[in-house]
Amino acid sequence: MKLQIASRLAIFAVLELAAQPDRQLSVAEIGEKYGVSNHHLAKVMHVLGRANLVRSVRGAGGGYQFSGNVRRVTLLDIIQLFEDLGAENRDAEAPGDGTGEGRALSKVLGEIDDIARATLGSITIATMRKLADGRRDAPLLAAVGSLSAARAGDPGI
Repeated sequence: MKLQIASRLAIFAVLELAAQPDRQLSVAEIGEKYGVSNHHLAKVMHVLGRANLVRSVRGAGGGYQFSGNVRRVTLLDIIQLFEDLGAENRDAEAPGDGTGEGRALSKVLGEIDDIARATLGSITIATMRKLADGRRDAPLLAAVGSLSAARAGDPGI
């Protein structure tokens, strides 16, 4: 799955802020680490602020702080702010859609979208922090494995 730059920046920013909850980080500090423009990152931070995932602290030593719950906020929560992950984003009528093959392909692609949304919705910021910190106790593979196992037994596919 390929994400837009804004989605990636939002995830990186949230992970940085969640790693240092007692500190405010400036757009410049975050942008420098990831090699991105302050202007672009500021737009992303504004969206995150409107979603109440970060809060802005003004004044000397100000910046941004993560204001969510690392055990509840998921990758899906962040990505959905910048991307349309719904099945409804497909072209209204793509070539071949009216055929049996087209309907079969649409069903498979819809299932892939569902699995991607479920996976992104199961990975919290806490899990991502563990992965980023290189901890082996991060439950990512278990979560993804259980989703795949559940889907494998789904007779609706």
